[in-house]
Order: sequence, then C-alpha cells, then structure tokens
Amino acid sequence: MKSIFRAWNKLSLIVQIIIGLVIGISLAVIAPKQLAFLTLFGDLFVGALKAIAPLMVFILVMAAIAQHKSGTKTNMSTVIVLYIVGTLSAGLCAVVASFLFPQTLILAKSAEKVAAPDNIISVLKTVLLNAIDNPINAIVNTNFLGVLAWAIIIGVALRSASDSTKDLLSDLSDAITKCVRWIIQFAPIGVMGLVFNSISTSGIGALAKYASLILLLVGTMVFIALVVNPLIVFLASHQNPYPLVFKCLSNSGITAFFTRSSAANIPVNLELCEDLGLDVNTYPISIPLGATINMAGAAVTIAVMSLAACNTMGVKVDIPSAILLIFLTAISAAGASGVAGGSLLLIPLACSLFGLPADISMQVVGVGFICGVIQDSCETALNSSTDVLLTATAELHEYRKRGEKKILNIK
Repeated sequence: MKSIFRAWNKLSLIVQIIIGLVIGISLAVIAPKQLAFLTLFGDLFVGALKAIAPLMVFILVMAAIAQHKSGTKTNMSTVIVLYIVGTLSAGLCAVVASFLFPQTLILAKSAEKVAAPDNIISVLKTVLLNAIDNPINAIVNTNFLGVLAWAIIIGVALRSASDSTKDLLSDLSDAITKCVRWIIQFAPIGVMGLVFNSISTSGIGALAKYASLILLLVGTMVFIALVVNPLIVFLASHQNPYPLVFKCLSNSGITAFFTRSSAANIPVNLELCEDLGLDVNTYPISIPLGATINMAGAAVTIAVMSLAACNTMGVKVDIPSAILLIFLTAISAAGASGVAGGSLLLIPLACSLFGLPADISMQVVGVGFICGVIQDSCETALNSSTDVLLTATAELHEYRKRGEKKILNIK
C-alpha cells in the first residue's frame, strides 16, 4: 500500500483527476444504483470548495491590499479591459453562430415557477446591492461581489496598520492557502463522485432531442476557447498562446467542468496562478472578480438560447437588434451568479429585447436546464479557465510594454 501511495503522489494532479474521471465513468456504467454512495464524495468536494472560497477570497484580498506598498503597480486595469473584450467577443461569436446555424426549440415547462429579472435595470440594481451587502452575510451566502468589495475597503483601511497586524494577516493568508491545497488534493476523488453522479442520474437519453442545440452551444464555446481566446492572448502578448491556453483548460477547466461553479473553482484558479508565477498583487483580486463578471460562456448561452427562441416563435432579428443583443448579453452575463445554471435566468431578459412573452422565455429556461448537464459544465469550464488565462495575459502584456519578457511556469 505504501508503494502504491508513493506512486500515486508522484503523479501530477491533472493525471490523478483523469484517473478519477475514468473510474467514475466506469463505475457509473457498471453499477449506478449499487454504488450510489459515491456521489457523496463529489458533494463533499464541491461543498468544501464552496465553504472555503468566500473566506479565502476575503482574507487573501484584504491581506494583499493591506500590504500593498504605494507605487507598486498592479495589472487590474488591463485585466478588466481583457474581461470586457473577452465577454463581448463571446457574445459576437454566439450571435454569428446562431445566424449561421439557426436553431428551434421544443419548449419545456419545467422552469415556469423560477423567478427571473424583469429588465437590465434590475440586473444592475442587484449587482450594486450585492456589492454593499453585509460582509458577514456576503461570506455566508457566497456573494463574491460583496466579499470582494468589503475586502478591498477593509484592506485599504488597514494599509496604515502596524507591521504586527499586517504580519497576522499574512499568516492568516498563508494558513488558508494551505487549507485550500489540502482540499484540492482530494480533487480526483471529488471528480470521480461528480462524474458518477452526472452519468448515473442524468444519462444521455434525455439530451438526444436537443442534440443540435447542445452542439451549437458547445461548439461555440470550444471555438472561443481554442480560437478567440488564443487570438486575444497573442494580440496582447505577441507570444504563442497555446501552451498557456492548454495549461488553463487542463488545470482549471476540468475541475470547473465537473463542479459547474465558478465560485467553487476560485481556490483552484488561485492555486494555478501561484503555480504560473503571476503577480501576487493582482490575481487575488482578479480571480474572484472574474468569477463574478468574466462570463464568456454565459454570454454564449444567453445569446444562442434567446435567438433560438426567436426562431421558434417566428420573430425576425435584424442586424441592429443583433448588435444590441451582443452588448446586452455581455452586461447580463456580468450579472449572472457564479453557480450552476446561473446564466439561464438571464435568458428572459434577452428574450424581452425581441418582445417575447415571459411564459415563452421561461419555457426556454426550462430547455436550458435540460441541456445544462452538458451546456452548463462547458460554460463553467470556459468561464473559469478564462479568468486565469486573461489574468496571465494582462501580466504578459504589461511586461511586453516595458520591453521585458515574462516567463510563466508552464510545464
């Protein structure tokens, strides 16, 4: 057993996760009912990540801001610009793809009782109210916008604190980072439980009638991950983007695919940023911010589903309306929560742009929940991996502007 344990520890985390993935799929096919208890491992893994993530973000961001020295530059302005460019590009790709491969829906009624925002003002209002939420309440309810806002405010206030206070914050930051590493070590077992649960309970049969729609959604997200995002990285850094792209997809995208939560994947992304050797003054802020507003996958889902609804109802969409939809999806995506299915409730907002009634748009949401077994997993993988990708790209861009070259730890 000791030799097996040593051999297992010598494997990289990604190889361990792949092994867990294969075992989970195999057991779900062989004995889905007899081994149902395995789903507990997935629930425990995701639950632990979700539990530690808000506290970790609060402490790490607060400590980083408090110890930030005057004159020390961060890459946050570049990161935010890249987040905006990435989300708008995703909306554009989704609209173009929907025009090239128009879809119609078999409307479902499974989401008629789910509440959705009425208009863009309500989305923006929710965002602002979340930002000023009670900090304790924000941590308890995993409201990362509120956690981030108060961490920045308190961190700024602590910049004039004594060195002993800053040392305490630094020790707390190191301690919680160590806790996160312990949790991530259980990722292979967690992924095994998650994939077992997905295959044994959802199956593939229910998705067959929506195969064309799912193919368009996933195909568009793959195009963004492998073409659009690498193009953004290349234009910003003038370097071969694919080693970094594949590093982010493999280390962040795989876990995000199975957790289906950008919020739960924050610890994984912070660990990846540290491994890449990124600026510690930037990524503790950019990663939780990205989990809140950098939603390229959500923009794809909102645009494709709303245009499919228009095709189903015979609504003609002109070019000006399509352009407006691109910006609306980008804004809406930024208001989507970083939890499983968070983008689906923004679909009625986009549908209202074309005058579709609420009962129809909520049936479209019902279709989204059915497709979500695959769609939401791919969406989260794209969203979360892009957070790290664009954070690293911003740093590469800043180094290039100074005539220097940043060497990332990509193995």
